Amino acid sequence: MLRCSRQVRTSIQLACLTFIVLLLVFVLDNRYRVLPNKIHTYLPNHHPGLVLTDVTVTTCSTLSLLSSCSLDPDVWHRVEKDLYLDRGWFSRAYVHVQRKREEDLLDTDKVILDLRIGRLDPVTSEKDQGAERWESRPGGIWLRRSLKRHASDSQKAITAVDVLFGADAVEPRPGWEIKDQAIMLSVSPDVPEPRLSVRRGPPHDVAKSTPRVRKDGKFKILQVADLHLSTGLGTCREPEPPSPKGHCDADPRTLEFVGSVLDSEKPDLVVLTGDQVNGETAPDAQTAVFKFAELFIKRRIPYAIIFGNHDDEGSLSRSALMSLTQSLPFSLAEPGPAAVEGVGNYYVEVLARGTSTHSALTLYLLDTHGYSPDEAHFKGYDWLKKSQIDWFKETAARLKASPAHKDYTHHHLDMAFVHIPLPEYRNLAQIIPGSGTAPESPTAPGFNSGFKDALIENNIFAISCGHDHVNDYCLLQHHSAPSKETQHSIDGKLWMCYAGGSGFGGYGGYGGYRRRVRVWDFDMDAARVETWKRVEGDEGHRRVDERVVVEGGRVLNG
Repeated sequence: MLRCSRQVRTSIQLACLTFIVLLLVFVLDNRYRVLPNKIHTYLPNHHPGLVLTDVTVTTCSTLSLLSSCSLDPDVWHRVEKDLYLDRGWFSRAYVHVQRKREEDLLDTDKVILDLRIGRLDPVTSEKDQGAERWESRPGGIWLRRSLKRHASDSQKAITAVDVLFGADAVEPRPGWEIKDQAIMLSVSPDVPEPRLSVRRGPPHDVAKSTPRVRKDGKFKILQVADLHLSTGLGTCREPEPPSPKGHCDADPRTLEFVGSVLDSEKPDLVVLTGDQVNGETAPDAQTAVFKFAELFIKRRIPYAIIFGNHDDEGSLSRSALMSLTQSLPFSLAEPGPAAVEGVGNYYVEVLARGTSTHSALTLYLLDTHGYSPDEAHFKGYDWLKKSQIDWFKETAARLKASPAHKDYTHHHLDMAFVHIPLPEYRNLAQIIPGSGTAPESPTAPGFNSGFKDALIENNIFAISCGHDHVNDYCLLQHHSAPSKETQHSIDGKLWMCYAGGSGFGGYGGYGGYRRRVRVWDFDMDAARVETWKRVEGDEGHRRVDERVVVEGGRVLNG
């Protein structure tokens, strides 16, 4: 008994000693980095990857053969954004950073702990700066760097730098911080000011959201079409009502409108149906994307996107825009199968309430591309391709046969979104009275690839688009060749709606058009769908053209 007691006491003492030793090593490593890198990598405060050791700005002139905006690529990494946005006549400027892996840091390498922008040394306005001095760099940049070996593990260590543009630039990425002061360059008033954004610590993991019907059986979608956001404030086109001050900045007014509707409607999902970016006025498309994304991220609302004909006319391709949007919180965007033409052919499943894995609502999103590839025969805009329609049919059939759909005990509903309207939107005689107006002729493709019939055959109750800003009507269409097969579809009818343009950076006019967005409100218990629009400019952004389109799982005639 005595021997057993001694063994227990000895074990406790050894455990305590081991704990003290490990704690001591951890503290010493945190201060002096005494452990080997292989061990150090697994410590909880370690930031795997790169840390920044220096930042600078280079300027150059296209008039001088000796002038260069490039530094040694083995030492410096250039952020590939001209700070003048290619509008500097003969001047160019770029941000360069030095970055290293932690295991490659030398005793002489300083790690950047802070970055400020201003004309004066930040120490003049701060009492306690510790041992590190502020170091000056071009463009009014000030760096505070440390030689301490543990500095790269500090939560303050700067691990990435990016450049955004404009006084209204925002930073929606977790762990990033945009600087209030612009980089100090002599830029003309028409060039949006360049601003640094910095990340501290490692990249944040972005979890995928799962849309789900609420406890009350409801689910609400806000459809936002044609934001037409710019790099910088943008200029309003045909604003209605006119700005009281005469001058109208497009993007702040657009974002205030959409943000106000988000706060009043409180949607469960936002679907952006193209031309979020006004390519012609977006020399840095990333800045424009961040503006709309920040609206939803700060409200924790999931959002899905498709592209229009203007999104990729700026600095980023469709693929790059998709990758950027995918990387952001609450984004549901997907590029879709590589074998299917276009970028952004995918679907979103809205699950039933609670913890159910059954699908209550499926949303199909398809890329309608841009301009006609065969202008000689089909003028205007591109059309949905056979590979896309085949993908849609195969996906719809597969989902309907899956347990997630078959075992859902209520009416399962299906809807689709595109940017450019289908040719059938030209059937103005079928417009539902009181559903909206058609001030402009629909600019649908000249070639009809038959997608409308495919939608009806697969029980889609509605498709909604953007593109023609001042059109906001709905019409009802039937299958082109009714048959026994189409009798099994959801009443053989399809609602085809416009959302109406929301952005002041895109055209308006046509006798005083007011920007608007469309709401789709689902009551899954009653298998009921209602739609309406919110119009900018009135107090509370009034609700107009309310209409039930599905009741008891059946498509209504209007």
